[in-house]
Amino acid sequence: MTNKTYFYPTGGLPTQKNIASDRSVFKTAYAVIPQTVMKDIVVSYFPFWERTRAWVLARPMSGFAETFSQSIVEILPKGGSDKPELDSGAECVIFVLDGKLELTIVDKNYILLPGSYAFIPPNKPWTIFNKSNEPARIQWIRKIYNVVEGLELPQPIVVNENDLEPIAMPDTNGVWSTTRFVDPFDLRHDMHVNIVSIKPGGVIPFMETHVMEHGIYVLQGKGVYHLNEDSVEVEAGDFLWLRAFCPQACYAGGQETFRYLLYKDVNRHMPLKIKAL
Repeated sequence: MTNKTYFYPTGGLPTQKNIASDRSVFKTAYAVIPQTVMKDIVVSYFPFWERTRAWVLARPMSGFAETFSQSIVEILPKGGSDKPELDSGAECVIFVLDGKLELTIVDKNYILLPGSYAFIPPNKPWTIFNKSNEPARIQWIRKIYNVVEGLELPQPIVVNENDLEPIAMPDTNGVWSTTRFVDPFDLRHDMHVNIVSIKPGGVIPFMETHVMEHGIYVLQGKGVYHLNEDSVEVEAGDFLWLRAFCPQACYAGGQETFRYLLYKDVNRHMPLKIKAL
C-alpha cells in the first residue's frame, strides 16, 4: 500500500534573500502554479466563511479553462461556514489534505479526515466547520452542474481514499493506477475528481490530447510533465491548469510515488451555438 501524504501550503512570505524568479508559467494551453508562490500575500477571503483563507488556483476564464474553479482552503480552529456556497446551481468536491472537519449535507453529518472525499450535488444545503484544535486544509473544486433532462441529479458521496482500492491501468502491472470516487459509467455525474498514482520510473506513455479540461494538484512526490511543446518539473504542492486539447504526458521521478488529484469535465454533449432561424 502506498504511504499516503498530502502536501498543503502554510503561507508566510519569503525573505529578502530570495530571488524573484520561480517556476510559475502561464501560456495559452496551460499554467503552472508552484507551491513556492502560495504565500500570504496572494490569499483570498470568502463571504460567510469565518477564520478561513484560500489560495485560488483556477477560475473559469474565456479562451482558457471554462468549466471549474479550484482552491486550497485553510480553516482555522472554530472556523468554517454555515453558508459556504452562494450559487444554487454549483456542485462541488471537497478533498481533505490535513486536519479534521465536520461536514453536514442537508441533515446528515460526517467527520472528514485526511484523504476524505465529499461530493455535494447542486441545490443541497451544506455546512462545514473545524471544531478541532488544529488547522484543516482542503481542496475545494466547484462547477456549475450541467443538467440533462431525463437524468436524475447525483446523490452526495462521502468516502475516504484509504477505503478504496486503486485500479491499475491496463498492461502497467500496477505502476500506474487510478483511485476513482465515482462510477465512470454513471452519467448523472458531469465531472470526475480522481487520484492518479505513478510509481517511481513509471510513465504515462503518450501525449494525451482531449476535450477535457484539467486541474492537477500534486499531492505527493515529483515528476516531469510534458505539456504542449514544453517539459515542466513539478513536485508536491504544485498545481497545473490545462485547457482543452493541451497535449500532456508525464513520468514519475524521485524515490516515492508521484500522486496527484485530477479534475476533468465528462459525460456531456458538446454545447453548440447557432443563430436562430
